[in-house]
Amino acid sequence: MTDPRLQALQQAVPELRLTTEAAELEHYGRDWTRRWTPAPLAIALPSTVEEVQAVVRWANQHAVAVVPSGGRTGLSGGAVAANGELVLSLERMNRMLAFDAVDRTLTVQPGIPLEAVHAAAREHGLVYPVDFAARGSCSIGGNIATNAGGIRVIRYGNTREWIAGLKLVTGSGELLDLNRGLIKNSSGYDLRQLVIGSEGTLGIVVEATLRLTDPPPPTNVMLLALPSFEVLMRVFAEFRSRLQLEAFEFFTDLALKHVLAHGAQAPFGEVHPYYVVTEFAIGDEAREAAAMAAFEACLEQGWVSDGVISQSDAQAAQLWRLREGITEALARYKPYKNDVSVRISAMPAFLAETQALLGEAYPDFEVVWFGHIGDGNLHINVLKPDGLDDAEFVRQCEHVTRLLAASLQRHGGSISAEHGIGLVKKPYLDSTRSDAEIAVMRGIKRVLDPNGLMNPGKLLDA
Repeated sequence: MTDPRLQALQQAVPELRLTTEAAELEHYGRDWTRRWTPAPLAIALPSTVEEVQAVVRWANQHAVAVVPSGGRTGLSGGAVAANGELVLSLERMNRMLAFDAVDRTLTVQPGIPLEAVHAAAREHGLVYPVDFAARGSCSIGGNIATNAGGIRVIRYGNTREWIAGLKLVTGSGELLDLNRGLIKNSSGYDLRQLVIGSEGTLGIVVEATLRLTDPPPPTNVMLLALPSFEVLMRVFAEFRSRLQLEAFEFFTDLALKHVLAHGAQAPFGEVHPYYVVTEFAIGDEAREAAAMAAFEACLEQGWVSDGVISQSDAQAAQLWRLREGITEALARYKPYKNDVSVRISAMPAFLAETQALLGEAYPDFEVVWFGHIGDGNLHINVLKPDGLDDAEFVRQCEHVTRLLAASLQRHGGSISAEHGIGLVKKPYLDSTRSDAEIAVMRGIKRVLDPNGLMNPGKLLDA
């Protein structure tokens, strides 16, 4: 390493793993967005909290920006290093540190994959209920950075509901121990909650204490075929009134087409325009009867055209694959993604307006809809035609996103439901946050990151 700054870092932290190999720079310098060319200064892979602190202090001494990195499964450019930043990867800090049976908490390092947390909780007869398709590759630190949601928010809420405590290395290298696992703590500002969803702009999470809970009751999965978009919320209301819902997810015929082409099994003999996968508690005859009653009521009203209920765990997994396989099936098309939310009560009006807006704005593009409709979160994926230049495709999509942001503002929604703001959505932040709120956010960043070195350019402009 010929760069004197990196030589100084290696001398200051002799045990630190540090690399400038070209393949590593490319690998660690980007997330699942592919819009920016990675160009980091180097990749640091610390294994201890003390090494993280030392790296941050070095960064302040040498005015080097730092991009925290977890599983890099983000979709908003939050983990991109394209301007000579040091990528600080937490993948070596991936251990479980403690389990407390009384408090029912699991303390982990930030680089641990979500799937490993699920497995550890099960070993103790408990569950960590945050879950989504990228569970095998995303990290807990990244989940915290974006307040990740997923498929069971309708039942359990987002990541922030399950974080009992955090340790944070601030932008000046200080170590803060936030909340310490307390259930009640009215001793001033809850800085833990401030960090959750901050996308690495306030510092680096180096430890997390997670709340665990009882396993859910036995559940069943039902796939519903819907004849129109307009009945979607009516079906949701009917099922929610009769059942304890664990999840309620919708997708379109276009989404199903791509998942089937990717190897999934067709659920019905004919194609329907819209589908819902819902999971709900069973365990006794009354609950099972309620599920069938909900389905039959929707069938009688003409809100549902067909349906299938899982008869085994294997069949339940097959039905879930139709929803969870969408992102992977679309990846080759380099989709432009919108991840938006509104209040559930505002969803019908917003859906109608958005469907009309996108139909007019994207007459020549294939638009794939799916989402966590039970918690007001809609994913809109615009697929790039093979012959269209990448930059021109993004330019056209960004024009429509501005229109979508204006619609969200009218309906009191958010331009980012669960993917974060990062680089991709930063131009539209003011559709969700007022000028006064953004000013407060900038002020908070200045306190915790006085030199502006923590993930600069993400979420907020400098």
